[in-house]
Formats: sequence, C-alpha cells, structure tokens
Amino acid sequence: MPLSDTNLPDLEHYHFRELHPRIFLGTASDRYAGWIGQVYSEERYRDSITSRTKQIKGRSFREDVLPVESVEEYFTHFRVLEIDFTFYRFLLERAGEASQNFHVLQRYRERLKDGDGLFLKVPQAIFAQKLLVQGKYVPNEQYLDRDAFTRRFYEPAREILGPHLRGFIFEQEYQRREERIPPADLARSLDSFFGGIPRDNRYHVELRTESYLAPVVLDVLDKHGVGQVLSHWTWLPPLKKQFEKGGSRFTNAGGQSVLRLMTPRGMRYEDAYARAHPFDRIVEGMLQPSMVEETVQLMQAGMARDVDVNVMVNNRAGGNAPSIARRIAEIFLTAVNRGEKSPQSPL
Repeated sequence: MPLSDTNLPDLEHYHFRELHPRIFLGTASDRYAGWIGQVYSEERYRDSITSRTKQIKGRSFREDVLPVESVEEYFTHFRVLEIDFTFYRFLLERAGEASQNFHVLQRYRERLKDGDGLFLKVPQAIFAQKLLVQGKYVPNEQYLDRDAFTRRFYEPAREILGPHLRGFIFEQEYQRREERIPPADLARSLDSFFGGIPRDNRYHVELRTESYLAPVVLDVLDKHGVGQVLSHWTWLPPLKKQFEKGGSRFTNAGGQSVLRLMTPRGMRYEDAYARAHPFDRIVEGMLQPSMVEETVQLMQAGMARDVDVNVMVNNRAGGNAPSIARRIAEIFLTAVNRGEKSPQSPL
C-alpha cells in the first residue's frame, strides 16, 4: 500500500523506526563517533568520547568511541541493533562467574526502552570450526558445544535482555577448499547441535562458505526453524543467489529474516575497513548498487510473506552505515509507493 506524505519517516535525519511494521533497519555495532551529526548529537558526548587503536595487517587505525549511554539516542533512529562484542567472549566464564561482556550487556539493557531489540552474535568459540590462536588457525575444541552455548551464553543472555532479545546470530567462518567437509557431514553436526540446545525461534545461521549453502544443510535449518542469514560478504554469492540456494524460503520459525550487509563482494575485510575508516561518509565507488537493490527486493519478499526483515548495515559495506541505511530506505519507499515487484515474484 502506498504511503502518504503524512506518515513518511524523516529520512533526512536518519529516522527509520517508522519505515514499515515489517522492516527493521539497524546496524552492525554502534557507538561510532563518525556518526555524530547523523545519529548522535555532538554536544551530548563532547566530554565522554574515548579512543582506541586497532591494528589491521600492520596498519594502525584510531577509533573514537561513544559511551554505552549513546544507545538511547541510537534507538530514536533505529528499531534493532546487532551486538558484535559477544562474538569474542562468553557472557559467563567457565566457572560460572560473569565476564566483562555480561556487565557491558547489562549496561546496554539499562538504556533500552519498549520496542528496542538486540541481536547477539553467538561466541565464535561455539560456531567456528577453527580459531586464530597466536597467529595460527587451530581446531576449535568447543565447536558446537551444546552445554557451553546453553549455560554460558543462551541462559544469561535471556536473563539480561528479556523481551529486548530479538535474535541470535551464529556466524561460521569461511572455509578454504582444502579444509571443507562434505555438506552432508556439516548437516549432521548442525542437526545434532540444534536438536540438543533449547528450542527457540530466534536462531539464525550465517555460513560464509558457498558450498555449504547446499539443500542438505539448509533443510536442517528449516527442520529446526533456524533462519538462513543472507550476508553481503567478500566471498559469498549475491544476496539473490543465496536466497535461491535456500529454495527462496524463509526458514526461521519466528517469522524473521536477517540480512547482514558486511563488505563489498570481492573486497577483503582489511581493505574494506581501511577504505571505510573513519566511517563518517559513503566512500565513492565502494557501495555496490546491486547490494542495495537486492536488499530492497528481499525486504519486499518478506513483507509479502508476513516475515519481519531485519537489515543489519555495517560501515564496511560502503563507508557509513547510517547513510547506506538511508539509501536503502529511500529506494524501498519509492518501490512501495510505485507498487513495484509482484508479492508473488519477489526477486
């Protein structure tokens, strides 16, 4: 249904909460000082910005970071946020004591209002087949450890966030050709894992190896009501092709879909980061139009099937996540008002 001028969101000022009841535009991580003047107010954080140095492939980058309280202002613009720091550490240590991430997540929770939703990245120690240790990739001894996931992450996450916990994202790293296992073997291990953890309709899996986007694997996700994350990432095929590989279906039992716009296709992480830094503007020639177009088509596909579409935009996808989100929203509203694309033929 076309939208009238009276109920259009204020895209000029990066307000996306009222875009559409089924559409949840958000970002992958928050608190970037590069977003001041877009999402954040300069005067509010003048004396509370901290700096850290990030080392990537021998290069040093300064990151200016806002305090956790800035999430209050973030959620005046967006309805959903992907939390990334949980990817690197459990919420509980092995002995059961609260980790630093537990306390930081609690601080986020204290700032949330009704309608604010978080997606948490599951620790890589659960879903990565190999981990980087002292500069070398080694087999992960906790891979698909059901007890560790449940006791040290799932249960405390529910305890902390309550109704604000919108979903869990399981991200598996890219596998080189010589390291890959047969898709049927992966399917069996995922079947065992998801069959042995608490049943929940908020699970979503991102597989970064194209050969794993096979029917035998995706059927297991469907069996357990786990969503297939569609990710615009370096070595993955286009979003449209990923959707088609999954049978053009939305497999999450909670009626949700997750799109992660991470990097331009064909561009490595370190190159995308270097080009996007300091994340305060869209970088000329970096944003790939096909990513935006296919994202909008998938948003329409979800709407047509009564599925909530959560779009997580990363700075590295084009330089500045709020501006990328605004471009997506503009094209989406244009398409909706023109009645483009048949609901029965979303792509």
